[in-house]
Amino acid sequence: MSSERRHVSEPGELIYTPKPSWAPAFFALGGTGLVAGIYAAGFIFSPYIYSIAGAIIILFAFRALVRGGIRGYFGLQRRQRVQSAALPIEQIHLDD
Repeated sequence: MSSERRHVSEPGELIYTPKPSWAPAFFALGGTGLVAGIYAAGFIFSPYIYSIAGAIIILFAFRALVRGGIRGYFGLQRRQRVQSAALPIEQIHLDD
């Protein structure tokens, strides 16, 4: 194989990755608190405390996830430079 340099054109559509966030980790922590409220009866606090704390954490984390998604969406470019691919022209002949 020869190592020829090929010209790779710029992509027509761009992909944007989301910004890093702690919200998914806190969402998981809140879910753990909700589940721990079921099984943690008699461990340091009442199970209701774990459930309430987990619910509060999960609500704030969900709010942060949604707000981050909305900000990320509206922060994107509205217009992109369109590049069309050159497709070969194919002719169809009908034999009568």
